[in-house]
Amino acid sequence: MITLKSEIAASAAALIVEEGMEYGQAKRRAVKQMALPARTELPDNVMIEDAVREYIAIFCGDTQPTELAALRELALVWMERMADFRPHLTGSVWQGTATRLSDIFIQLFCDDPKSAEIALIDHNVDYEPRTVTGFNGASVEALSMSIVCKPLQESVGLHLMIYDHDDLRGALKPDARGRAPRGDLRAVQKLIEKDSSET
Repeated sequence: MITLKSEIAASAAALIVEEGMEYGQAKRRAVKQMALPARTELPDNVMIEDAVREYIAIFCGDTQPTELAALRELALVWMERMADFRPHLTGSVWQGTATRLSDIFIQLFCDDPKSAEIALIDHNVDYEPRTVTGFNGASVEALSMSIVCKPLQESVGLHLMIYDHDDLRGALKPDARGRAPRGDLRAVQKLIEKDSSET
């Protein structure tokens, strides 16, 4: 049965895939585009993810797997570079819904919050510090940069989100569907191996 929520989810999914929007922004834009009241009840992120997967299957089935693989390979390179800081991949690149317009989100769990930033400075990496809302609802620092993804022949956004080492325990709890919401180096390597065996 098509409901208002499912229509909003479908519209938001198109914006996420075609314009690289984040879920929250895409939901708000979809409501506006559909000329609905601002206080309209929104679909949850599980519903949005399902709509994104459906949209990809219908419209991007021939290109998305290659784009996802390229982003995962690039994420792995950066996770290896930042291995001292317990990197965990999250977001659409981890979940498998990323396209060439998606950013890469890597969460770092540091003993000293400034150590990751110092590591980037030591490697002459040009980044922009920002404050974002973390997975636990608190504000966290993100080190954002634009990096070239050679297989895609374009630049993508990479965001290193800085957490305290103690946050790692809570980070590994399963999501609403019982899946791991993020993965460490070994988990990402396994995903890449699985991707390459399926192509």
